[in-house]
Amino acid sequence: MRQLARRHTAGAAAVNEVPARRVVAVTLGDPAGVGPEIALKAAADPRVKERCRIVLFGDRRALDVHAQRCGMSIDCRTLSSVSEIAGCSDELAIVHVDSLGEGLELGVVAARYGAATVAALDAAVQAAMDGHVDAVVGAPIHEVAIKEAGIAFDGHPSYLARRTNTPIDEVVLMLCWDTMRIAHVTVHLSTRDAIDMITRERVQKVIRSTARALRRLGYARPRIGVSGVNPHAGESGLFGTEEIERIVPAIEACRGEDIELIGPIGADTLLPRGDCDAFIVMLHDQGHVPAKLMARHGAAALSIGTPVLFSSVGHGTAMDIAGQNKASPEAMVQALMQVTHMHSRGAIQ
Repeated sequence: MRQLARRHTAGAAAVNEVPARRVVAVTLGDPAGVGPEIALKAAADPRVKERCRIVLFGDRRALDVHAQRCGMSIDCRTLSSVSEIAGCSDELAIVHVDSLGEGLELGVVAARYGAATVAALDAAVQAAMDGHVDAVVGAPIHEVAIKEAGIAFDGHPSYLARRTNTPIDEVVLMLCWDTMRIAHVTVHLSTRDAIDMITRERVQKVIRSTARALRRLGYARPRIGVSGVNPHAGESGLFGTEEIERIVPAIEACRGEDIELIGPIGADTLLPRGDCDAFIVMLHDQGHVPAKLMARHGAAALSIGTPVLFSSVGHGTAMDIAGQNKASPEAMVQALMQVTHMHSRGAIQ
């Protein structure tokens, strides 16, 4: 752990530098979950207020319901158009996305809440594409509610790829907390389909995207550990040949690009290493399981590779505690810290 602390000293210091205050759109997420609550709490956090100005995106009625249920007093200006954002100073504001209809029942999965979730996302991402905000942070969504609304959605990275006309294989999900960074080669696919997506070309793109993101966090020559996909990284072909045929050639192709690469390493021994600035994993659970064990509810989920700087939180809607003032905003605070710092160093593409 001492080695890990030494290795990350420069990067951690860079993340904690105070950049010029940015304007960040924060969506309310699924209105029946904890999204509105953690958005309000994060907006009031002194660390966030020092770094950026928050503009919420979603149905104002959801915000008011959560504030009332949680016993929170709010002073929030309602905007009818994104063009009004420039006229706001330090006051909290919300771009009202009229999508909820009448009534809101917390803790319930419903199609209309899924539709409201995506409507807020659409508005916030469009505001970023049009230059009204510098970045977007999304509160938790419920994919079943979105599916019930008849909307195709398989995660924020692919959603952003479609919205920004970016090839899907150019977009990478990176989980971040403290000084830990875990980029994913595949995310929301069946394991059978994910194996097919782990190609030499895809792994190369993830390595390069991860290196660019790390440079914007202050790592001049990133050192990245790359996992295998099979047990013990295939054990020289004994447990599978994906490492030999796909991952090793991708690593070799990226050597000499001012990136230090280690691997492939067995996923079970990857994260305890203390000599890497970030890790790349092949499968969803190789990154998400340790993130939820180590960061609990404090991980941010950056989507890198699109023109829009975007992060979501690394946890779900927590329907069981919605409206009870029990939800921690730490993951959203971390997401806001990450995007504001990265924006200060240039867009991640």
